[in-house]
Formats: sequence, C-alpha cells, structure tokens
Amino acid sequence: MLIQKIIQYKRSVVWSFAALTIIAVIAQFFVSVNYNMVDYLPDEAPSVIGLEEMESEFTASIPNTNVLIKDVSVQEALNYKERLANIEGVTDVTWLDDVMDVRIPLEMADVSMIESYYKDGHALLSLTIESEAEVAATDSIYQLIGEENAVSGEAVNTATSQNMTSSETIYAAALLVPIIIIILVVSTKSWVEPIFFLTAIGVSILINLGTNIFLGEVSYVTQSVAPILQLAVSLDYAVFLLHKFSDELKLGKKPEDAMAVAMKASFPVIFVSALTTFFGFMSLMLMDFGVGADLGLNLVKGIVFSFISVVVFLPALTLYGYKWIEKTEHRNLIPSFEGVGAKILKWRIPALVIVFLLLVPSFLAQSSTSFTYGLGELPEDTRSGQDIREIEETFGQSTPIVLLVPNDDIAKEEQLAVEIEQLPHVDSVMSYATAVDPAIPIDYLDESIVSEFQSENYSRMIVITNAGVEGDIPFQLVEQTRELASSYYGDQAHSLGESVTLYDMKDIVSKDNQFVNIMTVITIATVLLITFRSVSIPIILLLTIQAAVWINLSIPYYTNDSLVFVGYLIVSTVQLAATIDYGILLMETYKHHRENMPAFEAMKKALDEKLFSIIISAAILSSVGFILWFTSSNPTVSSIGLLLGRGAALAFILVTFFLPALLLIGDKLVKKTTLKSNFYEEEK
Repeated sequence: MLIQKIIQYKRSVVWSFAALTIIAVIAQFFVSVNYNMVDYLPDEAPSVIGLEEMESEFTASIPNTNVLIKDVSVQEALNYKERLANIEGVTDVTWLDDVMDVRIPLEMADVSMIESYYKDGHALLSLTIESEAEVAATDSIYQLIGEENAVSGEAVNTATSQNMTSSETIYAAALLVPIIIIILVVSTKSWVEPIFFLTAIGVSILINLGTNIFLGEVSYVTQSVAPILQLAVSLDYAVFLLHKFSDELKLGKKPEDAMAVAMKASFPVIFVSALTTFFGFMSLMLMDFGVGADLGLNLVKGIVFSFISVVVFLPALTLYGYKWIEKTEHRNLIPSFEGVGAKILKWRIPALVIVFLLLVPSFLAQSSTSFTYGLGELPEDTRSGQDIREIEETFGQSTPIVLLVPNDDIAKEEQLAVEIEQLPHVDSVMSYATAVDPAIPIDYLDESIVSEFQSENYSRMIVITNAGVEGDIPFQLVEQTRELASSYYGDQAHSLGESVTLYDMKDIVSKDNQFVNIMTVITIATVLLITFRSVSIPIILLLTIQAAVWINLSIPYYTNDSLVFVGYLIVSTVQLAATIDYGILLMETYKHHRENMPAFEAMKKALDEKLFSIIISAAILSSVGFILWFTSSNPTVSSIGLLLGRGAALAFILVTFFLPALLLIGDKLVKKTTLKSNFYEEEK
C-alpha cells in the first residue's frame, strides 16, 4: 500500500523533501561547533571537578598557550608581556617577573628556574586564552610577534582545528564527489543515475545536519566526519535499490511496476543493513566520553534519514526524472562478472589458512598499540607544527599542572611544594608559599599577588613540568603529583591542566573501548540472529568483519606508529557497523540460492551476482576514508580516514575470499543451526 502511494504521489514526495532540505540548510547555520575536547569529559572526571572549583574560586585560568620571543632583553620581554595582555581574549600572561624580582641581577637567582622563562636571550611567556576566543586571539598574537617567533599550546591547537575543519571539509568533498560519481557511472547504465544516488543521500545528509539545531552544538570531530561517513555508509542502500530497479526493467516491465517490485525486493536487505549499522552506531552513544556519544547520535540520525530517503524519496525522484535516465543511457562500462565466483573459490583454502594465521597475532597487536589522547602531532608543514618544534628545541617541553589545596596551613603547602619540586621532570612550583615569605602577614601584600595564588578556600599551586603533555612519563607525573597532594590533603586536593585532562581522557576512553566494542558485537549479533534465524550465521559474519577490524588496527603496532585514540575507538565500531553490509548481502544471496542448489554452486552464483555491488560499496567507503586521510591536517580526522579506508578494503577482501570459504566448510553447521533453512539436498 505504502509503495503504491509513494509511486502515485511521486511529485508531492519530491517537493516535500525539497522543502525539508531548504529548511534544514538554513537551520544548520545556527548550529555551533565545539572544538574543546574538555567539554566532552563526564562531570565526575577529577579534572572537570578541579576546573569547576578553580573557576568558582579564582579569576585567572590555567595557562594554555606558550609564546616564544627571540633575542630580547628582560625589559623588552616585559614590554611584549604587556602588549600580549592587552590582546582581546587573553585573560592572563605569566613570565619570569611573576616568580622573582627581575630588578635583582639574574646571575644571583636559581639558574634552572630562570631558564624555564628566559634562556640565551629568548623569552618564553605563558598565556591564558579564554574559550571560544582562540582563533581571534591567536591571529592577533601572530600579528604581534611576527614570523620569526613562535606560539604553541592547547589554545593554538583548538584554533588550528577550527581553521582546518571548515576549509578541509570542503576540500575533501570537492575531491570525493567526483570520485564517487565516477564509481557510480561505471556501476550504472545512465549518465544521470549517479546524480539521483547522490541527491537522495545528499538530501538526507543536509536534513541530518539541520536537525542538529535541536542539539545546539556538535563536536568538531562530528562536523568533520559525520556527513562523509553517512554518505559512504548509506550509499549502499541506494545502490541496492536502483540495481534491482535496473534488473526489473531488463525484464520488460514498465518503470512504475519495476520500481514497485524493486522496492519490495530490496527492502529486506536495505532494512537489515540499516539496522545493523544503526545499532552499531548506537553503541557509540553509550560512551562516557562525550565525543563518541555526539558522533554516535549524529550517525544514528543520519542512518534513519538515509533509510527514509532511499525507500521514500529516491523511488519518487527516480520515477519523476525517469525520462532523463532513458535519454542518457550508455552501454555497460564493466564486463560481466559471470564466472568470477569459481575463480575466487579456488583460493578458499589459502584464504582460510592465511586469515587464521593472522587472527591471534592481529588480536594481540591491536590491543598493544600505543595511543595519543589529545589532538596528536600536527604536520611539520603547518605553522603550528613548526612552532611546537621550535619552542621545544629552545626551552624543552613545558606543561603546567595546577593543584588546588585548602589554604589553611601555609607550612604544609610549602612542604608539599618542596616534595613536588623534587620529582623528576618538575622545573618549578609557583604558589603562595614559594613566591612569598610566609612570615609576611597577608594583609601587607598586594591584592594582585594574593589573588593569583589564594582564594577564600584554596591555595593554587602551578607545577611547571618538562615531560610533555601526554605519554608514559607525563601521565606518571600526573599520578605522582595527585598522590603527593592526596597524602597531605586527601580528597580535598584537586588537579587540573592539559596533561591531567588527557590522563582522565585516557582512563575514561580505555573503559569505553571495551564496553562499546562488546555492545556493538552484541547488538549486531542480535539483529543478525533475528534476521537469519540462525545461531551460526551471526558468528560467521561477525568473525569475518571482526578479523578485518583486528588486522586493520594491528598495523600501527607493527609499523610502530601511535594512533589517536578517538580515531581508533570510532573506527573499531564504525568499520564493523559499516562493512557488515557486505557480508549480509552475500549471505542473503547465498542462502537464497542454497535452497535450490548445492553449497558450492550456490556460493559461485552468489559471488557472480553480488561481487560487483560489494566492490562498489567498498570502493566508495574506502575512497571516503583515504580522502579524509589525504586532505586533513587534523591528526584525529586523518587517523579516522586512514583506518576507515584501509578497513573497508580489508573487509572487502575478507568477505570476498574468507567468508565464502568459511560458509562452505561450515555448511552443515549452518543448516543445523538455522531455523527452517530449507537447504537443497542432493538425492542419494
């Protein structure tokens, strides 16, 4: 009934979707993009609690930017400090004069302490740039200091990400759309049919982006990858429908009748594919780390809108513009795949042996890969990447850890500062107890000095470390600092800062990883169990795709590369959810033919019929991934792209060679564990 209504009112359907798209396009301009990963940590994270306490007690924030000024005197550096403090968005500037009286000859002061701020005529100033002012403030800083000096830090990374996202998304789309059109032109018999594919999915992407107005904002990771992932994952549905429509037209049916049959016949495969992907992305929403939940929600919405668009809008659009399909028909550009199944099945034993040999090492390697939890290493060809290396070469790495401790005992605070200063990789500790003689009554001190380090309830201690932002040593330093503060003040002590945030992120996402992966497998397995009414088929399909995931994620271990963990977490879920479609399509076709012929013949026929569709789907998803990797300077987005592109290619290889071999060997098991399998049996 619904099919006939869609066909009958095709014009109304097309114009309704057009109106929704226009509204969505306007709405998306009112959705803000959040580039601050700290906002996505759960409220109970220790660094988040610490940040809330500091913001309620102190006006100054944690330094999040380092500025290197070369070849300056102390007086010139102080002049730069004053000018930097006047830049809009800069709330605080710290330098040598905040830890000592610079009127005293530098030769009389502690050399190691001075060299944290002033070394060989170069000055390193620490700035605090307020949230949402990063781009404007860093642009002003660059303008002030010129090309010869350098800037680095968390705020610069945020500004760099923000500048990258908008320009690189457009660049990626400009490369991707022509490639997808070429792939689709090759796979269809009309020059305009690919436009119908892309219009249907494009409309669903724009509607999805527009509905984000109800969320208010999205993360930059979501903004960068969700639209492209939605396109790559859901284009399959359009391919399935229009290929079936084309098959029905070959039988001499009228377009309306052919579309009615195609909609009915392709609906089960499209529905199951969408459902497995839907639940796979739903698992991301269970993450405590909010970026996963944000991306998961957008992808879940995207799958729903893509599904509706393909089963409602695409049939109406195709029939509405069918005359253009007729006018632009071309001959087949790809030769027949008849006979390819027999050639593939000759490799079934080697395929089984190779995959089973790789399975255990890949599983162990992917769980031993080293990770980065922040933005990752910026490319050397960007100014930000060059500046980071220049500052590190001049001053080494400088990362502040901020401690908030009760202000009721100055002697205890001083003792804690002494102990922390003795830790390896700690350059200095700035606090009320270290900056001011405890014997001087607080009433005699300038208010600006007191407010910097003391509030109504807390003393603030800034620990300057040289161990970097993240890694084994910085994270160990966070643990040691927290333990020392705890030994003096128990749970009344709070810690915060970039390395502390990344430590908490590591702790949270490590737990998320295991939970999300388990939930992804369970939900997809449940859908497959209900769909195929079989115990063994879900296991076989999941083993195939999971093997591809493990092999993909193990490669960085063997190449000794670090992975951005957000990318790893997302791809380990997305690859499974997105590429399981290949296995479903082949399995559905094999199961259908297995009712009428022996296993080997059924698999040959299934490969002959569906290999082309699987190639198209894998080529599109792989192209999307590799283009994201190639075009993005953002290490997180680039990492997601590389893993996705390589993962789609590996999933295609395993579905084509390993899955058929597994099904043929386990044919009897599949028959026994599948409800009403109705498998063909040769007469004895």
